[in-house]
Amino acid sequence: MNKEKKVVKNVASKIDKETLKSVSEVPSFWKVIKREFRADKLATFCLIMLVIIFTTVIVGSFLIDQEELMRINLRNKYKAPSKEFILGTDIGGRPIAGQLLIGGRNSILIGFAVTILTSTMGVIMGLIVGFYGGKIDNMIMRVCDFISILPTTMLIITFVVVIPKYTMWHFIFIMSIFYWVGMTRLVRSKALSENRRDYINASRIMGTSDFKIMFTGILPNISSIIIVDLILGFAGNIGIETGLSFLGFGLPPATPSLGTLVSYARTPGAMTGKLWLWLPASLLILVMMLCINYVGQAVKRASDAKQRLG
Repeated sequence: MNKEKKVVKNVASKIDKETLKSVSEVPSFWKVIKREFRADKLATFCLIMLVIIFTTVIVGSFLIDQEELMRINLRNKYKAPSKEFILGTDIGGRPIAGQLLIGGRNSILIGFAVTILTSTMGVIMGLIVGFYGGKIDNMIMRVCDFISILPTTMLIITFVVVIPKYTMWHFIFIMSIFYWVGMTRLVRSKALSENRRDYINASRIMGTSDFKIMFTGILPNISSIIIVDLILGFAGNIGIETGLSFLGFGLPPATPSLGTLVSYARTPGAMTGKLWLWLPASLLILVMMLCINYVGQAVKRASDAKQRLG
């Protein structure tokens, strides 16, 4: 009987230890995201859709010769969808399907590149001003205030018109000049909050370098907020590029873009009689924006949950 009691006590103590350990352990951000996506089936479906769209667009676009695709052939002008042309042709006889793939790739790459550039600059600037404060904070925040009040869209259009031999990389650089301010403000506010915590003061007392405190101490603790802003900013940058291309001030005319395809809706009779010109690109933009938004909201909820758990 005594042996049985000891065995029961040992088992009970092990269970209690495991229970306490599981309760005391704070799940990582990625575990919280995984749990959130398991609970939200719509967000999971949107994530799968995004993977399928991005893979199809990027892989398919690299299998197409852009110069051959954009060659004008008036004999195929405004041909409706058929076996030869799956999504029909435009006013120059160029296949809409090929333009949709290359235009989708360009829009995704521009959105991704601008997001990475602006976020990198914003994170670095935000950490610096949030960590040091004082005159550095005041100076950089005044620059951010100045950029915020500028008519950004009009300035981008002006640069696009003025720059000779304008390319997609010029467009990425121009957008990056103006859209780093939001990330800087976000990271600054979070860095100011983290800078007052005990572990930062302890690191200073121990003689840890400022660079190490900022990038190995503060940055990991605010990374979940940054990831959420990255995802939502990615959708916003795609929207800005397609909007400017729709107006004719985005990518160069010879470079396919989703915005350029949507602008075909202004062609006389296109809204009712030539739906293949603009509808596929419009649907692709709509689906991508919705999917990115739902995925971003799921990640945001996971970030809030991680904040509550510590």
